[in-house]
Amino acid sequence: MFDAAFAPAPGAHDTAPQRELEPLREAGAFEALVREIGEDGACEVRTVFWRETCARLALFRTLALGQHRGRIAREAHSLKSTARTFGYLRLATLALRLEDTAGALDDAEFGDLLQQMDAAFTAAKAQEPQA
Repeated sequence: MFDAAFAPAPGAHDTAPQRELEPLREAGAFEALVREIGEDGACEVRTVFWRETCARLALFRTLALGQHRGRIAREAHSLKSTARTFGYLRLATLALRLEDTAGALDDAEFGDLLQQMDAAFTAAKAQEPQA
């Protein structure tokens, strides 16, 4: 159900923190991956995800928004896709927001969104006992 009280104004960029109602992670996503590729493969791919996501989040901080909007949007698209694969819903939602708004964000909005993504990544990783 869509909650209009949390909807951004038309034309506005919604970089407000994610509501706690949005789950960090989709239950069963990793288990589904295990069924598809086996436990060893799923654990190996997840390890790569953590490493690449950490590197991608660091990369965002090195890119000047005014000069690299296209690259930022492409990197956000990749992050969104991989986060969804593992069921990290909050991180995927934030990456989608960055992908969709990279062309119009100002530096403050970009910085705020990166902070939210860092927090979502840290929280998602904390939920994984083997991470």
